[in-house]
Amino acid sequence: MKRVVVTGLGTINPLGNDIASYFKNLDEGVSGAGLIDRFDVSLFKTKFACQIEGYNPEEFGFDRKEARKNDHYAHFAIIAADQAVKDAKINMEEEDPYRVGVVVGSGIGGVETITAEMLEYTPGTIPRFSPIFIPKLITNIAPGVIAIKHGFRGPNHSVSSACATGTHAIGVAMSYIQTDKADIIVAGGSEAPITVPGIGGFNSAQALSSRNDEYKTASRPFDATRDGFVMGEGAGVVVLEEYEHAKKRGATIYAELAGFGFTDDAHHITAPDPEGKGAAKAMELALKDAGVTPAEVDYINAHGTSTHLGDIAELGAIKQVFGDAAYKTVISSTKSMTGHLLGAAGAIETLACIHALRDGIIPPTINFKEEDPEIDYKLNLSLSGPQHRTVRVALNNNFGFGGQNACLV
Repeated sequence: MKRVVVTGLGTINPLGNDIASYFKNLDEGVSGAGLIDRFDVSLFKTKFACQIEGYNPEEFGFDRKEARKNDHYAHFAIIAADQAVKDAKINMEEEDPYRVGVVVGSGIGGVETITAEMLEYTPGTIPRFSPIFIPKLITNIAPGVIAIKHGFRGPNHSVSSACATGTHAIGVAMSYIQTDKADIIVAGGSEAPITVPGIGGFNSAQALSSRNDEYKTASRPFDATRDGFVMGEGAGVVVLEEYEHAKKRGATIYAELAGFGFTDDAHHITAPDPEGKGAAKAMELALKDAGVTPAEVDYINAHGTSTHLGDIAELGAIKQVFGDAAYKTVISSTKSMTGHLLGAAGAIETLACIHALRDGIIPPTINFKEEDPEIDYKLNLSLSGPQHRTVRVALNNNFGFGGQNACLV
């Protein structure tokens, strides 16, 4: 099997519109939460989210016509991909375009587009939908547009597995390079869910925090007072490359992607298996795939959504897999800062793992207030700030509605 390395990074998310800003704000423990300002939330149970503040497509090089042709989830994917491709210094005059692909997923896709079109339709009248309505909303348009822009003609598709999407997309892309179906794959996830049905729907599912008076600290993984996740938006993208190919062209290698594991709980459409069996198995498979033992893992970026059942199940799964080694590795949830980017979560959290590996800084879990008797605080949950240490191996967990579990090493 071919070895796979990361040679390019890109993001736009609530903590920054580029990699440097994102990493800096992770290190400083900045909360990306704020009051929603793009629609009237006065009657909503939740009135806040982790938004990309003041987003203006023209500031990122989109002309007005181009901006209108794509939903914001696609905008974010394009921006992050452009950064990653530039960072990787890919020269398509020297590459076989059929060996360069894109696998960028989204959990929901163009929900903003669906909302706008449906609000303009009145039953009993002639339906007048935009001719680009369907292309704007479908999840595979983001990788398609990225390919068109850069001339990438290799494997190209979207992945959609709710909150495990970004991790699945990167893992699937990794497998294409391992099995010699491509030399380079642009991979990641993107989401733009901060919309009327996005907030309203997750409120109805009782998944979101409603701490409107404490919105800056509402995302509090592993805390006794956690009451749901805080919604986020944005995209994360990595350029994956076959190791010898990257070495030959003198690319910067940020990390090696060594293992991927994925399972399903087969338990409930939204709740995790309370014993964490599926999550544990995904971690076991990823470690086995990487040829790494639990004792060699220095950092775990937890899914850590700040939901009551999810946090408990995940920490239980980690203890099942790692045993005594669980107490020697550092665990943190960067969702405490970024909020939960749904289909983009695994992608920006993969970037956080690469930051820990490259720079020796493990991001904190912020907003901790009160111990939960159901959580083992002998685990190092990075509750007191960032930790500076050598990180040789990092593991990234993400789990989605439908019981889907995905893990990268």
